[in-house]
Amino acid sequence: MKLVGIVGSNAEHSYNRLLLQYIASQYSHLFDLEILEIRDLPLFSQDEDQTNSVAIQNLTRKIMQAEGVIIATPEHNHTIPAGLKSAIEWLSFKVHPFENKPVLIVGASYYDQGTSRAQLHLRQILDSPGVNAVVMPGNEFLLGSVTEAFDELGNLKSAGTQQFLGSVLEKFSHFIQIISVLETPEYQMPPEDLHATGQIETTVANVEMAADDWLEQAAEQVGAVTANTYVQLDRGLLTVDQLNWFLNSMPLELTYADSNNQFLYYNHNAEAEDMLAKRQPGQVGNPLANCHPPKAYKNVEWVIQQLRSGNQDRIRVHVPNHGPNQFVVHNYQAIHDEAGNYAGINEYILDLQPWIDWYLQQTGYQLLTAEGTPISNEQPATPVDGVSGASKKAPTTSAVTTDAVSGASEKPAKVAVAAGATTTAAPPKIDGVSGASEKG
Repeated sequence: MKLVGIVGSNAEHSYNRLLLQYIASQYSHLFDLEILEIRDLPLFSQDEDQTNSVAIQNLTRKIMQAEGVIIATPEHNHTIPAGLKSAIEWLSFKVHPFENKPVLIVGASYYDQGTSRAQLHLRQILDSPGVNAVVMPGNEFLLGSVTEAFDELGNLKSAGTQQFLGSVLEKFSHFIQIISVLETPEYQMPPEDLHATGQIETTVANVEMAADDWLEQAAEQVGAVTANTYVQLDRGLLTVDQLNWFLNSMPLELTYADSNNQFLYYNHNAEAEDMLAKRQPGQVGNPLANCHPPKAYKNVEWVIQQLRSGNQDRIRVHVPNHGPNQFVVHNYQAIHDEAGNYAGINEYILDLQPWIDWYLQQTGYQLLTAEGTPISNEQPATPVDGVSGASKKAPTTSAVTTDAVSGASEKPAKVAVAAGATTTAAPPKIDGVSGASEKG
């Protein structure tokens, strides 16, 4: 069972953080608890919407992916800290990850009464419209006189306190299972800004994104290194030239769009007219909206939201309009930084048919239809069902059949069968996320 624990304090040293760390280490047999912080969140302001910021999006995604949430709150002036209240404001403004999410409230305080009044206020907040969490009733865990409660190793000293906390957490585990059987509405991500009107840390400001020479202008503004300048990577040391040679030698088309939905890079392993997804140098720097026709926006947004929310880490789509002798697959892979924050999309496109032909030639296997008829390598089966990374639930857009390459069985038979079944929850037909259309 995957849970997240939210530290309700932005203090450098927090006993509530220590309490969550103790829960994570001592009750791992009940659940896996990931501890989340609120100290990097901006102060809530409706006039300065930062819902799409990395910090808020990451917190939203973590809560959505969890089966339950434990909030550890201090008590400041008979209520919860301003930082925690601000965090919940952000998480109920345009995003609503707490909706129908089981929540347990715990708290540690310097005083004998623990955090009783803060917990009461937090229950009311979590029950308010826009939050709509499912807070576990009763079973309050109020840790008072907290400066004396932990030993030097961060463990609770009192055996009675340990026993009571364990009983509360066991009941919360059962509570989550009960809530999970209730039918809950699927969470809807906020709309994607396909025009990339916002900014992230790596956005090059004051350069028009749609400019044909965006790359040259942006490189000059940031003083980008080129040619024989060395770049230290986490697993190597290469010059910029070597990086280009390496990426351009890949037997697939690579594209990178950042978390701000700006198209930043594609590898140059073929001229535009010979590419599976035609791209032009002038498209680099464009917002994704400029790289697709408006009729494709809804599908592009669906792909991004699946990856941004963590609902899927990878989406595969077979694009059948390249002819009978090619099996072209668009792969959309979520990129995350070292802290787990969503950092954009790695789209890689390749024609699998040469690999399939080589595999059959090397193994002597033969493709058969579901009826047992041999399939000529020159006339691949259509359609071929397979692993497409589709979501368990169909998207809100009209779903169409998505074809992809079937995963082989663990022990390959001498005959490979091309089944004609379709997936039950395929994503919508995708027009490549990052630059399918030519500029103009």
